[in-house]
This record gives sequence, structure tokens and C-alpha cells, in this order.
Amino acid sequence: MAKVVKDDRTVMDVDSELAKIKKETNSSSKKEEKKQKDKNTKKNSSKKKKAKNSKKHSHIFLFFKEVKSEMSKVKWPSKKDMVKYSVATITFIVFFALFFYLIDFIVALLKAGV
Repeated sequence: MAKVVKDDRTVMDVDSELAKIKKETNSSSKKEEKKQKDKNTKKNSSKKKKAKNSKKHSHIFLFFKEVKSEMSKVKWPSKKDMVKYSVATITFIVFFALFFYLIDFIVALLKAGV
């Protein structure tokens, strides 16, 4: 927000002028980088084709290696815990099956007029 008065009595915002200068220098350096990349891509195009095939395989192997390491970090439940969880699940299912059957039976009786 700093403002400066030039010799010709015009007020100039320093921040905006700095931003303009940065844009100009960035655009010129990007153009130079692009030229260098174009030169390098022509030279390395055949190398890239060969490397692409090997990269596909390395990505697949890397994926499975990471999956294996993540699976080793998992804390698996013991047999005793699995039995507890299974019994709790089956009990829960049976309870709610009977509950909804009873509700359905009562509604059917009311609908029949008994």
C-alpha cells in the first residue's frame, strides 16, 4: 500500500509496480526454460519411450510393496475377539428379525380386524 510520488507528480503504487516487474521476469524466465525443455525433449524422446515401459512395471511393484507394508501395520483381531463379535452380530440380527416379524404380525392382525 506504499505510494510514491514520481518526478512528474504522478502517484504510483509500489506493490503493483513490484508485481508487474515480477510477472515480466517470470514470463521471460519461463520462456527460456521452455526452450531448454524443448531441446531436451527432442534428445530424450527415445530414452523416455524405453523408460515408460519399465516405469509401468515399477509402479505396479511399488503399489503391491506398499500394500504389503500397510497390511503388516493392521492389528488383526484374535480368535477370541472374532467369536465375540460374531456372536454379538448374530444375536443382533436374530433380535431385530423377531422384532420386525412381531410388528408385521401385529399390523396384519389389526388390518384383518381381529
